[in-house]
Amino acid sequence: MDLDEPDLDTVSLATVMAALGDDVRLRIVQCLAEQGESRCGTLDLGVSKATRSHHFKVLRESGVTHTRVEGTRRFVTLRRDELQQRFPGLLDALLAAQLAETAAAA
Repeated sequence: MDLDEPDLDTVSLATVMAALGDDVRLRIVQCLAEQGESRCGTLDLGVSKATRSHHFKVLRESGVTHTRVEGTRRFVTLRRDELQQRFPGLLDALLAAQLAETAAAA
């Protein structure tokens, strides 16, 4: 079973940017880009379960991620290829900026 998610052809750049404009959601995207498909509860984000669920929902509803349901578990993947096709270079630029910012803070 998969959860509802938008067709990326109907998603605006503003919607994607709003979803990626949050530090926690950007960390989720960075983790998914590095690790591939991940179970929702396995990412250490330093937020409550309810807050984590909210962030995953925002990413899914904005078209950034795909969620696959297996029983009570949810597996999330980044819709990288689709995002690249719809908004060329956007995800790579954001991930590179996030990596540079993380390295500068260390």
